[in-house]
Amino acid sequence: MPRRYVMSALAVFVSLAGLLVGVPASARAPAACPGPVRQPAPVPSGTPWPLQRYDQTKLNALADGRGIVVAVIDSGVDGRNPQLQGAVQPGPDQLDGGNSVLDCVGHGTGVAGIIAARPAKDSPFRGLAPGATILALRVSELIEGENGTASGRQGTPAGLANAIRDAVARHAKVINLSLVSYRDDPAVRDAVAAAVGSDVVVVAAAGNGAEQGNRTPYPAAYDGVIGVGAVAPDGQRVPSSQTGPYVDLVAPGAQVVTTTTPSGLAVVDGTSFAAPFVAATAALIRQYRPDLTAAQVAAQLTATADGGRAGPGYGAGVLNPYRALTERLGASPGPAAQALAQPARDPRAGTRESTARRRTVLIALGGLSIVLVAFLVAAVLPAGRRRRWRPGLRELPPPTPPDGDPAAPAFGGS
Repeated sequence: MPRRYVMSALAVFVSLAGLLVGVPASARAPAACPGPVRQPAPVPSGTPWPLQRYDQTKLNALADGRGIVVAVIDSGVDGRNPQLQGAVQPGPDQLDGGNSVLDCVGHGTGVAGIIAARPAKDSPFRGLAPGATILALRVSELIEGENGTASGRQGTPAGLANAIRDAVARHAKVINLSLVSYRDDPAVRDAVAAAVGSDVVVVAAAGNGAEQGNRTPYPAAYDGVIGVGAVAPDGQRVPSSQTGPYVDLVAPGAQVVTTTTPSGLAVVDGTSFAAPFVAATAALIRQYRPDLTAAQVAAQLTATADGGRAGPGYGAGVLNPYRALTERLGASPGPAAQALAQPARDPRAGTRESTARRRTVLIALGGLSIVLVAFLVAAVLPAGRRRRWRPGLRELPPPTPPDGDPAAPAFGGS
């Protein structure tokens, strides 16, 4: 991984095995970061490669995420960045108290920019869903660098669980979790299950520990969560991107341009920055096809991914936002959906059907009666004429001729 990118290979980790480091949440929230925010390297000129790949002009002509709240549970989001002004809704800060618009490491601000950075005349970059609203929820500042060492303050499982529940309570339709723990915590598991059960799309980074043993990453491994790995511009998996059954699909996660704090752009790498591409696409789908449930959105994302790569590190393939937005899955609807698809039945329909049926029967009987009358007339009229219309018994046969009379008919007997 190129070392010239100062913010490359960043990932927020919620350490569930260690002790909380730093100020408890009940303390007074700081008004500024205690130290200088790391300065990003210069951003290459030209349109960033994910924007070229996804043709946002065509994509955003259909949907831009407007009206959809995406919760970014991370290190906070700095809404001072010009391309995030007006896009950030502050939520509770589980790390220091107060709200979550303070971002001392730039990680959450980068994640938020990939999702919802507004277009700017002098910027080659904008978010994939530039009309979406970001709900900022601050839970940790623990950062892992390229060499696997972590630095910064870590949060708590309880804080993460609270943030997930806050996101649901504040009507987020999508939750982005660009953070990883390698321990299954009941509080976090329950909060994720509650979010999934509340029809929220939950997206999580698969982690950057492929070269350290691929330990199971949470929340990505929880049921109902969309786990996201990272690929480079050539479509190959980033070597650090973890592999396993928890990877549902992959997205750009190398040489990614995004917003930083307090202004400007940065180049970043890692699954932390692949996940928000998927979260942004989920926001586009939720705007464009509001009839779909969270589970159906997840199915749409994976079913329309560009395949062709083998191995557990790619999941269903590479995210394709335009296909996810426009293609209709071919599965036939279940019985419940078929029942709902039937037009509403008019309560008067039964009466009309009965009336029509009786009318048909009467017409048929009338026609049959006419036929019978005609038959009877044809049969009776000659006999009536022979009797001169006198009433009487049925005519008897003529007398049998004498034996031997050649005119006698040949009757057989038994």
